[in-house]
Amino acid sequence: MNAKHIVIIGGVAGGASAGARARRHSESARITVIERGPDVSFANCGLPYHIGGEISDRSELALQTPESLRKLLNLEVLTLTEAIAIDPQAKTVTLRSLTDPSESSIGYDQLILSPGASPIRPPLPGIDHPRILTLRNLQDMDRIIEAAASAKRVAVVGAGFIGLEMAEQLLHIEKAVSLIELQPQVLPQLDPEMTRPLERSLRDKGIELVLGDGIDGFESKGDAVTAKLSSGRTIDADLVILSIGVRPDSQLAKEAGLTLGPRGHISVDSYQRTSAPDIYAVGDACESPDPILGGHVAIALGGPANRQGRTAADHIFLGDKALPYPGSIGTSIVRVFDLAAGVTGASEKRLKMTGTTYETVTVNGPSHASYFPGAETITLKLLWSPDDGRVLGAEAVGIDGVDKRLDVLATAIRGRMTIDDLVHLEFAYAPPFGSAKDVINVAGFAATNMRDGMLVPVQTLDDAAGEQIIDVRPPAVVEKLPVPGATNIPLPTVRDRLDEIDKSRPVFTVCQMGKTSYFAARILANHGFDARSILGGAWHQAPREGD
Repeated sequence: MNAKHIVIIGGVAGGASAGARARRHSESARITVIERGPDVSFANCGLPYHIGGEISDRSELALQTPESLRKLLNLEVLTLTEAIAIDPQAKTVTLRSLTDPSESSIGYDQLILSPGASPIRPPLPGIDHPRILTLRNLQDMDRIIEAAASAKRVAVVGAGFIGLEMAEQLLHIEKAVSLIELQPQVLPQLDPEMTRPLERSLRDKGIELVLGDGIDGFESKGDAVTAKLSSGRTIDADLVILSIGVRPDSQLAKEAGLTLGPRGHISVDSYQRTSAPDIYAVGDACESPDPILGGHVAIALGGPANRQGRTAADHIFLGDKALPYPGSIGTSIVRVFDLAAGVTGASEKRLKMTGTTYETVTVNGPSHASYFPGAETITLKLLWSPDDGRVLGAEAVGIDGVDKRLDVLATAIRGRMTIDDLVHLEFAYAPPFGSAKDVINVAGFAATNMRDGMLVPVQTLDDAAGEQIIDVRPPAVVEKLPVPGATNIPLPTVRDRLDEIDKSRPVFTVCQMGKTSYFAARILANHGFDARSILGGAWHQAPREGD
């Protein structure tokens, strides 16, 4: 057992974590890490922030070097070495040096695959222009920094997490940025209404948003590039950053006969074992169980990769006594200037795609006690199962405290907690840190009110079109952000003005954030009206530019 030879193909998050954990189990095992690039362990999530200068020291991104891994963990590290073939029967890997044409073979007792994923470069006309770059490693980062030095205009294609980070950082270094996204919203991982504050912020900062338009190709103009869009529009840029997703680097596994999932990810069990004996796979190249909806998902995140590496190493030494990997729920967050936005678990879009029955509510609340200076509004969307109340997913956006709420709700999803549990969750409360009723409690209140018939919700203003809408905000607030077609009856006056409302027709109440419209709807319902509250409030429902 102690004489094992463990070969790991690929470093960074999953491979490096697996190697470190394996060494904790055994001092005598031989552990060899094969890395195609020159860097075996680096903080790839930090790359955009060095481009924008927030992380000033490049060396801070190199978490471990081959030399430090040898000294610290006694790992054999072969950089600039590519694994080109696996023979599962002979239990060997064929290697090719990238510094000379030589090839060699290495045997293994256990093999861990951690090749990661590669940025997508679609086969479009002009895609090979040297000013069209992607970001995966330190060398890509260096190329972008060099190209950005002489660029004035930069087009970022893809407005997902990395695309948003790149747009923000490029603006930090005073570039004119166009952000192009095929979907009609930024951050397609979230539901559309949750991204509107991000879009407003991006436009307010001067970033040109081009939504609902794809790339048909590129045209060279010397050192510059013209992006040709599906709409017929063109955008000129001195530099183009492609951020349209990644695909698993699983060709080596495929050629070795390993089973792949429908999108090309390596299939593994709960111990990260592949279909071949003694071969494991971790990180972005493999798929994971979906603990919420069943089946499998592919989550390209550093956290899951690290934990999968730990699971694989544990199973090599402990067998089925190891703690299995329970699957990934995709908890993610991004900063866009002053705002943060994120998701955990299933989005409404995904629940619809899978045909899952669900309920949803959107609430607003302060990041800490509203009367204490610095409180900022958090918009929180909660999704749950109407069958048992189990929390299925959540999304949040705001200036402060978004990460805290997502972390709590990620834990709630893992613990299979229900909307009833959210009502009575206890949070650390003092005015600088939280509220006596946290926004998560408020989401639980609203969800249980819906279940119990206390709240009849309306998801959007569009759903109330043609009906009587009562805006219960103060007149001064209504003047700044009016709701078309609404009658303004401020909440304190609702009881005195019931005769102004048609009792024969449904009534839709709206306020700034969604709370007082619920209060108004309860007043009206208790007076015999068919009253419904528009979720999220007028601020949340405000249309994006161009709507």
